[in-house]
Amino acid sequence: MNSYKVLNKQVYTNGEYSIVPIRYADRMNIMQWRNEQIYHLRQNSPLTPESQDRYFKDTVLNLFEQELPNQILFSYLRNGHCIGYGGLVHINWIDAHAEISFIMDTSLEKDEFDLHWQTYINLIEQVAFEGLNLHKIFVYAFDLRPGLYPILESVGYFKDAVLTDHCFYNGNFLDVVIYSKIKAR
Repeated sequence: MNSYKVLNKQVYTNGEYSIVPIRYADRMNIMQWRNEQIYHLRQNSPLTPESQDRYFKDTVLNLFEQELPNQILFSYLRNGHCIGYGGLVHINWIDAHAEISFIMDTSLEKDEFDLHWQTYINLIEQVAFEGLNLHKIFVYAFDLRPGLYPILESVGYFKDAVLTDHCFYNGNFLDVVIYSKIKAR
């Protein structure tokens, strides 16, 4: 298993769920989920096996060696089986904040969306607030999934900002909604 220099602890667990440093073996599932869910991601075109391999070899592998990487990515597991992935991205080490990234196996979204978002948030907060001592973490969401906001509010996030007509999607401009959480003092 790869490990991040910046983290003393690599595996975070909550019952049958865990996050581990992103695994190369999960890359093709991640590619599939990203392509299936491209509508809510900052991804301009579908990924290919070649582009995914290149990204893992040229970008992801280098993250493990960096003292202060700009992103820390994890495979999200249920009983050791990858069912999603995410991490902390756009990390600002000076201001001690980062954006939360997360997608799950597309087949789980209909019936288990709330469960996995809540579980993942619990795990990634341990990384952010305990492992990295960040001050603030946030979710940057195209305003396409209103069911996400009550989940975030239920675990202590607040609506921090609405960026009006901030992204162009499917012929229309959409808002971006930012939900944040600040580390308890």
